[in-house]
Amino acid sequence: MKKDLMKIINYYGIKKQLKYLQSEVFELNEAVIQHEESKRNPIDVIVDVLEPVIAMLNNRNPIKTTDAIKDEIADVMVMLKQIQYLYEINDIEITNVMKQKISRQLERIEEEQNAENI
Repeated sequence: MKKDLMKIINYYGIKKQLKYLQSEVFELNEAVIQHEESKRNPIDVIVDVLEPVIAMLNNRNPIKTTDAIKDEIADVMVMLKQIQYLYEINDIEITNVMKQKISRQLERIEEEQNAENI
């Protein structure tokens, strides 16, 4: 996969791929918003409940409301992996930074909760 992703980013270039990344992130955002809004719409809730029956009658696999989110996450991750490989950043480095950021955010949450309890 790394070889293929490097071929893609080397062909299109970083600037073009960064613009594409922006559009993919936007599409992910829209998929999540649409999913969340569908949970509040009574008609969408009914359609979701009936989807397995509709799929069976149409001889197809049921469509999950999270399928669009899954597809968009994959698109974003493909773009991020291209950038990661281009700059030779390994998974361990990214995981370590993620752990630091998560830890810091949990500290902020604790600080906010403590401030609310004063």
